[in-house]
Amino acid sequence: MRVPVVRKNVQFTPDCSRVVTRYFMNGDQRTQKMVSHIMMMNEKQVAETLEHTLREFARRHRNISNIFFRHCEKIKGLIEAMQINYDDLSVERKMLIGSYCTMEYAIESAAFFNPSIVEDFDQSSLEKGQKRVIISFRATGEGHISSIVFRRGVLDKNNDLHMIKVGDNIDKAEIVHKKIFNKNRFIMKLAEMHTPDKYFITITKDLPDEFEYSALKNLVLKALSDEKISLERRTSLEEILWLADSFYDIQFKHDSDITERVIFPISDSESRGIEDARFVRFTDDDKSEKIIGTYTAYNGHTILPKLIATEDFYTFRVMPLQGAGAQNKNLALFPKKIKGEFAMLSRIDGVNNYLMYSDRANQWNNPVMIQEPRYPWEFTQIGNCGSPLWTEEGWLVITHGVGAMRRYCLGASLFDLDDPSKEIGRLKEPLLSPLEDEREGYVPNVVYSCGSIIHNNTLILPYAVSDYSSTYATVDMLELMDALKKSK
Repeated sequence: MRVPVVRKNVQFTPDCSRVVTRYFMNGDQRTQKMVSHIMMMNEKQVAETLEHTLREFARRHRNISNIFFRHCEKIKGLIEAMQINYDDLSVERKMLIGSYCTMEYAIESAAFFNPSIVEDFDQSSLEKGQKRVIISFRATGEGHISSIVFRRGVLDKNNDLHMIKVGDNIDKAEIVHKKIFNKNRFIMKLAEMHTPDKYFITITKDLPDEFEYSALKNLVLKALSDEKISLERRTSLEEILWLADSFYDIQFKHDSDITERVIFPISDSESRGIEDARFVRFTDDDKSEKIIGTYTAYNGHTILPKLIATEDFYTFRVMPLQGAGAQNKNLALFPKKIKGEFAMLSRIDGVNNYLMYSDRANQWNNPVMIQEPRYPWEFTQIGNCGSPLWTEEGWLVITHGVGAMRRYCLGASLFDLDDPSKEIGRLKEPLLSPLEDEREGYVPNVVYSCGSIIHNNTLILPYAVSDYSSTYATVDMLELMDALKKSK
């Protein structure tokens, strides 16, 4: 007999009106032609054209004039190559040029899916039985480029979710790249990426044990300037910069609502999307807390597992995950250390569930397989659907299984608290399968989740519907734990 699941009548759907600005580069020659047209305008014409543009778009974006300035700055070299003194350009002319190097992008026009839910740090001013939560989503727009967005809501005593109104504008973060690198760890990650050592050794051999980002970038750019460079060497040198650019901090403005903050692809490693963030509220041994997530960066060819951490949802630290266990997708951090070490679930071979331990949150080796497909609905692969949940009976892990016709279902397993490699129980049948009205979407026949919580002795399970929209379901914990214990 299957465990009863209550589907809630809440839908999170794509919204084409949610737009951000992106830098638009139309090629050197065409961009210089555009600049030459603007340079032929007098100041009055510039002011009038700029005013019309601001009137059309200023209400859709926060501080769009600053965006225009930044985008104009990006083509400063092209402008100066036209024998134009950049510093002599008026403020209005720079803004107008920048407006032609700007475009809007609808971040969630295609899909709004793969949710992950965590408890908010702020639990003040709530009634008994309520809990304030933050839900992250994978928002996908044109070209299947994905980003991370957030929503805030309150679960009541009946486990009904009341969402806070979504803000009017979207705030993209300011980026600060990491400045100092450890040479040995950097080389190890390049080796894991299978970058040929004959290329990165020539670049790194003269760098000190702790080197600056600018020093590395200058060496790589100098090597790339060689007109006779081979394609293999060029690709390898670009991978070196790709890795260095994957370490950064992002900062949102404090006058932005959490629903207005979008973590949009920033580095080259994630140029084609940020996929399937799994967030967890992590409690360290000293009782300090932060929200830590894992996600998959994708550049159209290669994936790179990354770690993201925040203490306030304004400032985030982002870095690549390293080690033999930091491969493939589906990495999910445990909410606390086990016997003094971080613990992580992974699926390094794309088929089975693995467990890893580490003394560093971004370094993972020695994965041990703890689950493999057992039942027909998961014969293709099994993986986690977010971080494990602590219960008195053991670690509850929501899993996903892929069966015939690439149909995704959700399952549940229970593992020993002290030794999560020991499986206590596992549902023989799916906990959640696509209903008939959940089968249609961007990717048909899929239900999927990136993280759950327990509230009022109930599993709160947000999930995506066929990679298009999202909703959530609830499961009574007593019934679920009883079924898991009986399953062994």
